[in-house]
Amino acid sequence: QVQLVESGGGLVQAGGSLRLSCAASGRTFSTYAMGWFRQAPGKEREFVASIRWTGGTTYYADSVKGRFTISRDNAKNTMSLQMNSLKPEDTGVYYCAAGLRWYGMMLRENEYNYWGQGTQVTVSS
Repeated sequence: QVQLVESGGGLVQAGGSLRLSCAASGRTFSTYAMGWFRQAPGKEREFVASIRWTGGTTYYADSVKGRFTISRDNAKNTMSLQMNSLKPEDTGVYYCAAGLRWYGMMLRENEYNYWGQGTQVTVSS
């Protein structure tokens, strides 16, 4: 079993930055595919970014490309999402997810096996 706990959310003005973290339990964290999703009020949850176990391969949603950076530290069992130039449309609950296997670019929710409880990010205009 894997437990994921997100932190780092909060309220920020447009143009500002936040750094989200995801702490994972489990002895084989280094082999998991990891990703971030978000859910805005009244909308479905959507893919934000994913990263392979080596950390060398990353994918981003077009809406965040160039502004967000996903990274992981396998020695510390943590994953991060650095979010810069935040926009009001980035507002939502951000979820950390882990998958036992890598499929394609890991864009789909059903490709992940474990989820965190989420952390709220609010960007004011």
